Amino acid sequence: QVQPVESGGGLVQAGGSLRLSCTAHGSIFSGVAMGWYRQVSGKQREWVGTIIGGTTIDYADSVKGRFTVSSDMRENVMYLHMITLKPEDTAVYYCFTRRAWGASPTWGQGTQVTVSS
Repeated sequence: QVQPVESGGGLVQAGGSLRLSCTAHGSIFSGVAMGWYRQVSGKQREWVGTIIGGTTIDYADSVKGRFTVSSDMRENVMYLHMITLKPEDTAVYYCFTRRAWGASPTWGQGTQVTVSS
């Protein structure tokens, strides 16, 4: 299994931007899908966005138009570029990879994003 590792979290003011990165020791592109979730303490993990097959990208309605998932195969990294951040975007952000359809995702350890009002 490819164990992803996130980085780039931090504290930002509302309206600001932040870019998260996700990489791994093995290729994060070896599976069928990869993407991002987020989780607020005490709540269920919420889907943010997914890259399927390396090309198709889909987003949750709550982040559409503000968040962009991209990837760089040469650098073996996936990004989550976030703009116009809101306090409700505050969460621990997790990247995941999925080896095959039907397989459980492999999660990173998460990175905290805090948006102050």
